[in-house]
Amino acid sequence: MTEATRRDEIAAGLAQVEAEIAEACRAAGRARDELTLVAVSKTYPASDVRLLAALGVTNVGENRDQEAAAKARDCAGLGLTWHFIGQLQTNKARSVVGYADVVHSVDRPRLVAALSQEAVRAGRELGCLVQVALDGDPGRGGARPQDVPALAEALAAAPGLRLGGVMAVAPLGGEPARAFAELREIAQAVRDAHPGADVISAGMSGDMSEAIANGATHLRVGTALLGRRKPLVR
Repeated sequence: MTEATRRDEIAAGLAQVEAEIAEACRAAGRARDELTLVAVSKTYPASDVRLLAALGVTNVGENRDQEAAAKARDCAGLGLTWHFIGQLQTNKARSVVGYADVVHSVDRPRLVAALSQEAVRAGRELGCLVQVALDGDPGRGGARPQDVPALAEALAAAPGLRLGGVMAVAPLGGEPARAFAELREIAQAVRDAHPGADVISAGMSGDMSEAIANGATHLRVGTALLGRRKPLVR
């Protein structure tokens, strides 16, 4: 596939996603500028990230450190904001702090401590979201709803970190609208205690509209932008 052909594919995907966002915003009575589109480029090559950047996308999400670190190096100078959205081991904290601007998946106190230590060491301020488990499945990551206030408090107090808000993934096979309504209530409680923590990262390719209806501020979209093909990272 030529670069021009791939650019046209991605441009078409972006136009479709933007149309869906616009329609969902109209239905919810919200403004488009209340939402940040995070293009999830996992398993796709850095060349796709450069094409997205050329099309005006400025926020990119990755869920594996090794892949993310390489792409961030490859795409340095493009003015991108990098979001780490996958489950994160504490031993990867130093690497992630080296390139990420926001970590969406903070779900335990040990990770708060590790990220804080590395952010201070690097002289950086790292935005962090509390990942909330809405399905009780520990394999998918996330803090239990009852543990979120204490984790938010720890993040807010940690040197080098900035509490941004909350993130969640809709339960597999569940109703996204119901899950995101629960997340909205949790987010409001966090914001009541920490007024600056106004981010709700929710919604992916298949449930953007439900997320937007329930106050999402950040959408994490991969498949709808970049397609379902099985790509080679290069």
